[in-house]
Amino acid sequence: MTYIVIDNCISCKYTDCVEVCPVDCFYEGENMLVIHPDECIDCGVCEPECPADAIKPDTEPHMAEWVEFNRKYSEMWPVIVTKKDPLPEAAERDGELDKRSKYFSQTAGPGG
Repeated sequence: MTYIVIDNCISCKYTDCVEVCPVDCFYEGENMLVIHPDECIDCGVCEPECPADAIKPDTEPHMAEWVEFNRKYSEMWPVIVTKKDPLPEAAERDGELDKRSKYFSQTAGPGG
């Protein structure tokens, strides 16, 4: 099992999860985070830290696509280990549906 980030993170990018991760497996895009599924040690400490409920175990239904999504972008984006402020639109977009088709950016974030 591994944990992955789903589209609830898009346009929110809360980073509470990165500070508790013992293996630094989070990577930062312009408007979301992903987890490298091969680096995650399945400890689960990040999942309850996410205010947007964007971190899920890959054992939940329909997660195979998100595992590959997380793998792809974690190999393109820089690692993030420091908590940062959420995006300005986070409160407004939290809980919105279909954020991937509306807002997702492939652009890398600054990392750090």
